Formats: sequence, C-alpha cells, structure tokens
Amino acid sequence: MKLRINGNSLRLRITRSELDALIFNGRIEETTWLGSGADCRLTYALELSDGDDVTLRCVPPEIAVLVPSGEAAKWRNGDQVGIYATAELGPCGSLELVIEKDFACLDRSDEDDIDTFPNPLAGAVC
Repeated sequence: MKLRINGNSLRLRITRSELDALIFNGRIEETTWLGSGADCRLTYALELSDGDDVTLRCVPPEIAVLVPSGEAAKWRNGDQVGIYATAELGPCGSLELVIEKDFACLDRSDEDDIDTFPNPLAGAVC
C-alpha cells in the first residue's frame, strides 16, 4: 500500500493482493519508521466498516481510513478506479480521502508492476 499526503489530501493506492487481503481480513496496514524510538513511527491502515460512509480515524501514531464493506466489495469486483470522500475536520477544515487501485505503469519498466491492476490506458495510442 502506498501513502501520499499532499496538503489536505490523503491518497492510498493498493495492489490486487492488498485489496484481496482487505476484503478477507478486514484490514491492511503499513508502518513507516521515522527514527529508532518506539514512538517514531507512522502506521497507516485501510479497514472495512459496517457504516455507510468512508471515515477517518486518527489515533497517533496511526491513521486509518474506514470503508463500508459493501462499497469495498463492489469496488474490488468492478471497473471503478477508486473510492473518494471528504472527512470534515471541524475548525481544521476538511481532508480529501482517495483510495485507488494501483495500476501498472504504461512504460512496463517498473518491477513494482507485478501485483498491480492492469492499466486501463494500456495499448492506447497517444
């Protein structure tokens, strides 16, 4: 799972096997260590929920995006690229949440493409 933070947006990109693990286990997570101390880490997770909306939970050092189970299953089995939502943060504004399938690079040179989704633009002529 890849995490990208840009301003007030958080984007998660996941591979096919990660999406399968999310559906079967209810949660996937990654931890990035930022130092040698136990408190020098950031864990980011994607979880299934019983709710109706995509929500955000932040309990340092973890950020979790919760996605309704039905919406995740529909996304997994369809052509939909991503799930998009906005988390309202009260006086701090809002945070755009983007969860997308990780597509293969079009130049086919990236070793990370092994577990990606087929790029819908593959074979297109520019």
